[in-house]
Amino acid sequence: MFQDVLAKDGARVGDCLLSVMEPLGDGRIAQGMRYATAGGKRLRAFLVMGSARMFDVPSSQSVYAAAAIEAIHAYSLVHDDLPCMDDDDLRRGLPTVHVKWDDATAVLVGDALQTLAFDVLSRDVVSSDPMIRLALVSSMARAAGAQGMVLGQDMDIAAETAETPLNLDQITVLQNNKTGALIEWSATAGAVLAGQDPTPLRHYARALGLAFQIWDDILDVEGDAALTGKRVGKDADAGKATFVSLLGLDGAKTRCSDLITEAQDALAPFGARADDLCDAARFVIARNS
Repeated sequence: MFQDVLAKDGARVGDCLLSVMEPLGDGRIAQGMRYATAGGKRLRAFLVMGSARMFDVPSSQSVYAAAAIEAIHAYSLVHDDLPCMDDDDLRRGLPTVHVKWDDATAVLVGDALQTLAFDVLSRDVVSSDPMIRLALVSSMARAAGAQGMVLGQDMDIAAETAETPLNLDQITVLQNNKTGALIEWSATAGAVLAGQDPTPLRHYARALGLAFQIWDDILDVEGDAALTGKRVGKDADAGKATFVSLLGLDGAKTRCSDLITEAQDALAPFGARADDLCDAARFVIARNS
């Protein structure tokens, strides 16, 4: 079952993260880094390892790239939860880092996780080919930075005070940056590790990333905080335009379903080798957190 594969990959990535953070000791920042990377679905990590298996890349290599994307994702959540951003006090059912410690610690924990990701990707264990390591580092920098996730976050902040709510096309661009960029990096990492063309996986990832965000908007309306591990209803409270507010609940669910079909169709050339990634697409619109 897919949940078993997801859990197995997630556990391996968790062990890898603890291993690469072991030299950091047990100070406040190191504690915060371990706290921030504990738990979660580790879907992005799975996409790295699942796409790598499609190209026969050993998990002993892909697990480090998977750990790197989890470090980047965790950093983004730590900063996103800060009072100057979304001001959330709950993440994965636990107090957010700035609540458990303080704002300054949360900023530094996020900074440290971001730099750890690039440290890990630069290591020989990821690939013996320095050009492959460079490709992973440079593509992650673009996906996580001012051309990707950071740009999306800035667009999201600006939208909160915009005189005119965003339309559907604008929200799609925003989310393709904020959420989709890292999902795309994850799903194409296996091809990059194998020195293969990542284009077919890019089509899959873009459809998957958008479906993921639309489903998040649905969970913000229908979800249970006890299951999602975070506050729900915050978008409506803030008066933000979302896929649900623009498409309606049923329309958003239909769009999700269409995107998942699109994602799976993009994997057709890979046949049975892509079964895990097809299962991941179905999981995106079946999850409750």
